[in-house]
Amino acid sequence: MPELPEVETICRGLRPLVTGRRVAEVEVLQPRLRVPVSEDFCSKLQGKIILGVERKGKYLLTLLEGEAVWISHLGMSGKLIYVERDRPRETHDHILVRLDNGHELRFNDPRRFGLSVIFPVGQLTEWAPLRELGPDPLDRQFNGDYLYSVARGSLRRVRDLLIDQRVVAGLGNIYANEILFRVGIRPTTRAWKLGRDRAGKIAKLTPRLLREAIRWCGTSFSDYRDAEDRFGEFQNHLRVYDREGETCEACASEIKRVALGNRSAFYCPRCQK
Repeated sequence: MPELPEVETICRGLRPLVTGRRVAEVEVLQPRLRVPVSEDFCSKLQGKIILGVERKGKYLLTLLEGEAVWISHLGMSGKLIYVERDRPRETHDHILVRLDNGHELRFNDPRRFGLSVIFPVGQLTEWAPLRELGPDPLDRQFNGDYLYSVARGSLRRVRDLLIDQRVVAGLGNIYANEILFRVGIRPTTRAWKLGRDRAGKIAKLTPRLLREAIRWCGTSFSDYRDAEDRFGEFQNHLRVYDREGETCEACASEIKRVALGNRSAFYCPRCQK
């Protein structure tokens, strides 16, 4: 699933390409996404000038004239790419947004767990998925004191706490595993055991690692692509995620995997206590 670095990469890539462009035409080929595309989606988007592109958690916010926002979420396998109009369509291109410069934005999602909705700006804070998000890890509100206050009374495993969007907006399994490796904490550790010092280390390391991943344009294992349909490269810099049985680069131990809920967590038994 695309996480904060991937969505931020797309956001930064789209912003200079689409800001100031007018939406000439909209075509919905498959409305059955996680949240079905509304019948008035096309009429709300067509003819509007794009004022900018922002990110909130894992959501892309395309700002439109008329105090409206086009909200996109990429689900597990989605991508939102900027291509020339004559480029051949792909099987899972569900939404085509044609711009006044001859290019298109294409929302492609093989598993159809993504969403694409339009809201008035004034109603954004009322929409539950955004209203319930925790602080963004690239913002100052995410710090050691905050994380310690959330963790101190929690019986959850620390990996599960970090991927809860109500606690930290934008983190997912890949980067939670990598963060915990770099601070030397096992993903199975109970959150209440962190203490103030280790909570502070996680909060300090998290934005550093995320910015590093953004510099490499995110992590591509299968579906994720940036705004111009290119692979990310951070998968070449992962220390533990998806490396079960491989050698730890820090201590030469064997990377282990453990199932937490319906997701795998990866760790080094020597580096992470």
